Amino acid sequence: MRRRAPEFRRTARRRLSYWICLLLGISIAAGFVLFFFQHHHQDRFRPPRRYAPSICLGFPFFYHSQEKIPTDGNNSRGTIYLMQELLNSASFSRQLADQLTLAKAYIIIAKEHNNLQLAWELRSQIRNGQGLLSQAAVRGKPITLEEAHRIISQLAQLIYKAQDFHYDIATTIAKLKSHTLALEEHANAATVLSAKFGELAAKAVPKNLHCFNIKLTEEWFKNPSLRKLSEEGRNSPRLVDNNLYHLYILSDNVLATSVVVNSTASNADHPQQLVFHVVTDKVNYWAMTTWFLRNDFRGCTVKVLSIEELSWLNASSSPLIKQLVHSETLAYNIAGSSKDQSWETKLKDPNFASLLNHLRFYIPQIQPQLEKVVFLDDDVVVQKDLTPLFSVELHGNVIGAVETCLEAFHRFYKYLNFSNPVISSRFDPQACGWAFGMNIFDLVAWKKENITDKYHYWQEQNADQMLWKTGTLAPGLLAFYGVMEPLDRRWHVLGLGYDSDIDDRLIKSAAVVHFNGKMKPWLKLAISRIRSANAAPNFFVLPQLSMRKGDVLIGLGENGWLPLPAPHEGLNVYAKAPQFNSINAMPPFCLEACNVSIHVISIL
Repeated sequence: MRRRAPEFRRTARRRLSYWICLLLGISIAAGFVLFFFQHHHQDRFRPPRRYAPSICLGFPFFYHSQEKIPTDGNNSRGTIYLMQELLNSASFSRQLADQLTLAKAYIIIAKEHNNLQLAWELRSQIRNGQGLLSQAAVRGKPITLEEAHRIISQLAQLIYKAQDFHYDIATTIAKLKSHTLALEEHANAATVLSAKFGELAAKAVPKNLHCFNIKLTEEWFKNPSLRKLSEEGRNSPRLVDNNLYHLYILSDNVLATSVVVNSTASNADHPQQLVFHVVTDKVNYWAMTTWFLRNDFRGCTVKVLSIEELSWLNASSSPLIKQLVHSETLAYNIAGSSKDQSWETKLKDPNFASLLNHLRFYIPQIQPQLEKVVFLDDDVVVQKDLTPLFSVELHGNVIGAVETCLEAFHRFYKYLNFSNPVISSRFDPQACGWAFGMNIFDLVAWKKENITDKYHYWQEQNADQMLWKTGTLAPGLLAFYGVMEPLDRRWHVLGLGYDSDIDDRLIKSAAVVHFNGKMKPWLKLAISRIRSANAAPNFFVLPQLSMRKGDVLIGLGENGWLPLPAPHEGLNVYAKAPQFNSINAMPPFCLEACNVSIHVISIL
């Protein structure tokens, strides 16, 4: 039987193509069904939105309910919540803020078209809107529909009214751009003014401290015995005894200097071996001398010297004075003065504080008999005994200082102009910087290295201020280059006058804390956390005070140093210290007044 011949038709392939088309159709249908159900499911759980009848510029404003976020009543948290509201495009706060911005633009346009009535109505609603935003920030709760509806509706009507006056979008955009440019100019000017005011605030003397100096100066001239004691102390052999510990302070601030002296003496094991050399200007010399003659700082010696007594310091011996004489600053400060006034007298003007600061480069000339001294700025507080610092081995170097190169901005290139070949050819821009404020000087090595002559050389090179701008650190880095011995960081902790993030443990472990920066502890600008008793205990104590009726207590409160009421009124001040039945029974160290630590400095 013959086998049937095979057929070459492709029936199976056709059948397969039918199945593929069927599966694709089913998949597409299933996809549509899933998409429909998913979209419907999202709509069911979408927060309900309620539409307000007000319309602005043809676009409806829609609102939806917000869940109430629990708050603790803290204003800062309320402010953060308001910022979150403003970032939410569907919130009432954001919509109200947008309308306020647009209304402010229309105010400017209305004024330019002399439509004062419309400008007044817009300003009134803007004031209401800003008040509502402020209330929301204070209470930390969202703006409700009932609160926002009236203001937004009225603003929308006024904006439509402005459009009826043909204040079109193109004009509005142009005015907004000009308004933005004007605001940027105002912001830049405010930044410059803020920096300038900050400098003035840092340099200003608080009223209570000014009156304090006047009272001390008045006592100097009324009490001849003070002048006699001052003359007797000038020839004291302790001033040139190298077996004692000598410390130098350059300052025109009486109480700041008192804090440095008192904190050093209070923490010394043998304060009778301390000798302080204080150099000040003529204006504060009498007050400074009176203060240290009247108060005993645990038996240490304090000698006050006026800058006027340094007769050898003149234009021929100091390039700095020569520059000051010929500078515009000098011409400004002596404007209106008599022509026959000598330049030496003019340089004693208290505005020349820079000259007082630069005296640190003349310590061997001021006291040539000494061999080693510790230099302290007047904005430091000593927390440990400094006498071991005199035993630190300097390995033939002139100065011991704490390096500050842990941060990148404390390298040489930050202080000096390395585009000048005079600097770039001699110094490494990545060299580590260090700090003035607490330093140990070997005056014998100083004279051997001719540090003062090096300082003079660099001052002459910088006559046009092309190497550095101002200050004493830059010339110090140059003059002491290669002769600086790094000290342990715990000797000197800096930044308490500008850095609020310094660790409290680092502050407490430091031998000296330095309030370098504009936020000095005697100013309202001070960082309250650092100035508080918890961060800095017993900074401003003066032990063994005897208080008498009529005396004025000087303390450190939340607003800086201030005179407190006399003892007979003191019970009102210290009402929160019931454990003391009289002002005389209170300890002289840390008194509590309205939960603010008062560190006693002294009494007048």
